[in-house]
Amino acid sequence: MIKKVDHIGIAVKSLEAVLPFYTEVLGIPLLRVEEVESQKVKVAFMQAGETKLELLEPMSPESTIAKFIEKRGEGIHHVALGVESIEKRIAELKEKGIRMIDDSPRPGAGGADIAFMHPKSASGVLFELCEKKVKKG
Repeated sequence: MIKKVDHIGIAVKSLEAVLPFYTEVLGIPLLRVEEVESQKVKVAFMQAGETKLELLEPMSPESTIAKFIEKRGEGIHHVALGVESIEKRIAELKEKGIRMIDDSPRPGAGGADIAFMHPKSASGVLFELCEKKVKKG
């Protein structure tokens, strides 16, 4: 069901302020920065060994990330699990009584299809299912 931990999402107030810690102090390579308008976030993708880090900066006070930071402060927001057949995974989880935030996949950063499990069904952890599109050609 789960292929790997795809990435760890970390909520930050400012990419500009925190990137030097990740790139210069920890030596983690920055892959790219992308704006995801639909989620009102700016995302910095970093490669930390086999797993990516996804730094999430709110672009609006109404974004989910801004609300998370206001309530809990900066820090780990979610753990993304790489899956195949995301629609099938969602159906299987729901059959097992897992409450989903997303009942069907939606577009996420990096062109992936994503869906979140409700943290109340996962001992307080926000898990994201993440299916990367296979590039053809």
